[in-house]
Amino acid sequence: MTPPRLLLLGADGQVGWELRRALLPLGTVLPMTRAQADLSDLTGLKALLDRERPDVVVNAAAYTAVDRAESEPELAQRLNADAPQMLADYAAQNGAWLLHYSTDYVFDGAQPAPYTEADTPNPQSVYGRSKLAGEQAIAASGCRHLILRTSWVYAARGANFAKTMLRLAAERDSLRVVADQVGAPTSAELIADVSALILHRLQSDAALAQRASGLYHLTAQGSTSWHGYAQYVIAQAIARGLPLRCAPEAVQPIATTDYPLPAPRPANSRLDCTRLQTAFGLTLPPWSIQVQRLIHELPRDELPNPERPL
Repeated sequence: MTPPRLLLLGADGQVGWELRRALLPLGTVLPMTRAQADLSDLTGLKALLDRERPDVVVNAAAYTAVDRAESEPELAQRLNADAPQMLADYAAQNGAWLLHYSTDYVFDGAQPAPYTEADTPNPQSVYGRSKLAGEQAIAASGCRHLILRTSWVYAARGANFAKTMLRLAAERDSLRVVADQVGAPTSAELIADVSALILHRLQSDAALAQRASGLYHLTAQGSTSWHGYAQYVIAQAIARGLPLRCAPEAVQPIATTDYPLPAPRPANSRLDCTRLQTAFGLTLPPWSIQVQRLIHELPRDELPNPERPL
């Protein structure tokens, strides 16, 4: 039997980089970086699909510059909605699966409870609206699909909040971090491993594959604020012996209104992952365990070093 062909888009991003590893046991992985497959080039994207004829399309590429999207709505729409629609059309026409990633930004963050897949989206930013449009286009195509909404993504590779906090904590005696937005820090490693496990189960369980197509939430378990997240990252780094100037108690809580940005952020980014865990027999780990792994896995050349200029 010929191994399935898995086309991985966004292979040089945080999640895409982890997917390169996680997808390998499932078949022939065709990793495409942004330079090799630019989602803004829809003609080129269609040609790539027609040439490679994948059985599974894993779309880890997106326009993720949340604030810049406010001034580039057309580009955000093309990458986050028009390109996924093309991928979905290909999947529908060829019986392929499409695995696509979305975001907590499709919600306004106003409700107090964690959001389920049944809750009505109400995005407040250009980025959130473009991601919701992508979700809707995929669902409307009729293709076999998995849309995984996630939040607060980080990894040992690439730029993210946790690594920024470590850098700033090495430079400064105190920090000011937003404390009235809550969510679950979720590692790219966890997202990739869960994605691969889901795809494996679809390959091996025909009955599951018949009913599994749809929308799911995927985050680590539990929640914290950006302020609590920063304190935890710094505490774990100090426990590892890293030379930081800022102690956890020197991280000062501030309100969202004290740190205005072009794009609104959801105050509540918590996502209820019950549907995913039930459908695929999973238990997701707490966010704190994953952050501990990040601190221990960061490359040495990216750690704070008092002998090296920052």
